[in-house]
Amino acid sequence: MANAMLLITVLLSFLILPFSAVALTQDFCVANLSRSDTPAGYPCKALVSADDFYYNGLADAGNTNNIFKATFTPATVSQFPGVNGLGISAARVDIGVGGVVPLHTHPAATELIFVTQGTIVAAFISSDSNTVYTKTLYKGDIMVFPQGLFHYQYNIGASPAVLLVAFSGPNPGLQITVLALFANNLPSNIVQKVSFLDDAQVQKYKSMFNGTA
Repeated sequence: MANAMLLITVLLSFLILPFSAVALTQDFCVANLSRSDTPAGYPCKALVSADDFYYNGLADAGNTNNIFKATFTPATVSQFPGVNGLGISAARVDIGVGGVVPLHTHPAATELIFVTQGTIVAAFISSDSNTVYTKTLYKGDIMVFPQGLFHYQYNIGASPAVLLVAFSGPNPGLQITVLALFANNLPSNIVQKVSFLDDAQVQKYKSMFNGTA
């Protein structure tokens, strides 16, 4: 009987401990953007106000006058210090008629998109079998892209599309495949080897994205 009571006591202590630990931690840690970011997030700002938990940067449409006819407006920790340490951030994506958000990845967060306007095709590619999971999304639809997987969206409607995006981290990161290949000083012969494109194609895309030979 004594051993049974001891076991129950130990189990209860493990159950109670996480709640006690949570209760002892601070409620939030608004980012001090004047300090360096770390794997654990930014250091905490000393003086905090309600404005630190408010952001209106997603209210206006983004400028889609670019090669993709699309734009990404972030509300991550760099713009919205209040999300520091909370495991969440947001963004707005505007996609013009015929526009595309090209193949890209967010290495540090899962992404959930909510279509507030327009009709798009959205998809992600699994890393184990390269299976493409694609759906046509309409106003009011949502879709999730697991962390780190390549995904894309494009507008198939006759009007601009608008997406509200939620991320499972305060700083999801963003890497766009075509920019990683062509919008830098990666030597053309290396790009040819890793992309299986010929020299003319590589030079064409480097010119489009302001890369150097």
